[in-house]
Amino acid sequence: MNKDHFEIRLVEKQEIQFLCDLAAGEGWNPGLRDIECFYQADKSGFFIGLLNGEPIACISAVKYGEDYGFVGFYIVREPWRGKGFGLAIWDYALDSLSGRVIGLDGVVDQQDNYIRSGFKLAHRNIRFEGTAKAEGNKAKSLVDVKSLPFEQIAAFDAGCFFEERKNFLKAWFGEEGHVGFAKINGKEIKGYGLIRPYCDGYKTGPLFAADPTVANDIFNALCTEVEGSNIILDVPENNTNGLLLAEHYGLEQSFETARMYKGGNIDLPLEKIYGITSFELG
Repeated sequence: MNKDHFEIRLVEKQEIQFLCDLAAGEGWNPGLRDIECFYQADKSGFFIGLLNGEPIACISAVKYGEDYGFVGFYIVREPWRGKGFGLAIWDYALDSLSGRVIGLDGVVDQQDNYIRSGFKLAHRNIRFEGTAKAEGNKAKSLVDVKSLPFEQIAAFDAGCFFEERKNFLKAWFGEEGHVGFAKINGKEIKGYGLIRPYCDGYKTGPLFAADPTVANDIFNALCTEVEGSNIILDVPENNTNGLLLAEHYGLEQSFETARMYKGGNIDLPLEKIYGITSFELG
């Protein structure tokens, strides 16, 4: 690799679709409007690699609070793989997260490389998909997630994630085609979930719930919105009730990633995480 002609820099707003296009080319099927929301999470966390001015690689290294970061969108266009460009942009991204605990969801064929970079396996995330089939009407204790005070739902979300992510959530809840429900007990939020469209149907993410009944009520409500469409749910393997939820709705395993961390571990409440938000941003 001749690094004199390989430039790594921040993605500019008009270039952000490049990352989504590369991900789609890998068969990752991002949500139709994911990238615009992801960009709001941390505008300083998306990088592009250009060879003689031509974009050939990308990666995201999104910062959460002062202590955490998450890596995704690590892609090099096929003609330029194996030439050192991927390692260069990888190192650049990790350097941008120096001093933080760094997470990622690694595809199977890259996990050994991540281990060599100092990442350790925490658990698997299993992708389930199938036809959305609702079981009766929505539970009466469910409300549109957008109707809740934003600070309240953001605080609940932070309890199931690495840190607060208010900029991301504002975009995530407000994006066209994104539909979400929350379970309320008195004034207390017991869980919430959201679906958004992708090229072959709908993706669930997140689905956070205090217990299996809450998770079922929310997922059933989401299924009523897209009955008969393909639906995806990405479940942490350690959440046995999440696996049972996917099985109950007839969803089948189609893909998996390894949740890995470097610089420490993140003790997420996996028993409340029935569906992660995304493989790209955690």
